[in-house]
Amino acid sequence: MNGTLVIQQDEWVERCKKGDTSAFTRLYELHAKEVYNTIYRLVPHTGEAEDLLQEVFVSAYQSIHRFENTGGFRAWVKRIAINQSISWIRKQKMRLQELEERHTEMREDDVIDESQFSFRVAEVKKAIEQLPDMYRTIVQLYLFENLPQEEIATLLGISYNNVRIQYHRAKQKILKTLNEGGRS
Repeated sequence: MNGTLVIQQDEWVERCKKGDTSAFTRLYELHAKEVYNTIYRLVPHTGEAEDLLQEVFVSAYQSIHRFENTGGFRAWVKRIAINQSISWIRKQKMRLQELEERHTEMREDDVIDESQFSFRVAEVKKAIEQLPDMYRTIVQLYLFENLPQEEIATLLGISYNNVRIQYHRAKQKILKTLNEGGRS
């Protein structure tokens, strides 16, 4: 993002804080697509993702007075999107897989050679879409949203160890799917 656009965004945020809805419309137009993509990676249902997008920006508008420009508007609104997406997932009563109770440590034979993980993007994306919901959520947050596993654990309300294990098992499932040529 160039410097002029950052300055404009700062001005739009300040105008929003004073009640200027047209300035917020500009922020929405600038960031809606990227925020939608973030939501859709976590909630891969078009209608739900679109509804969440609207809720995210309504929430952002309602709390714009609390926005402090420490990481920029884009980062702030994406954080709202991630939090609301996870809340939606929880409301759907997804059953968290409590691997922690059964598997507290990874076995030696679970180790994956990272070089095996170099496949084409489309194949990997398709393999990720086939993962169980919790695995997919963890993979999306870790790989695409660059959230640390500790933060993912906090967001999902599970232990860090559980996130590590589920991420590891997700990689195994992805690798198996890729090695089978997309068949699961």
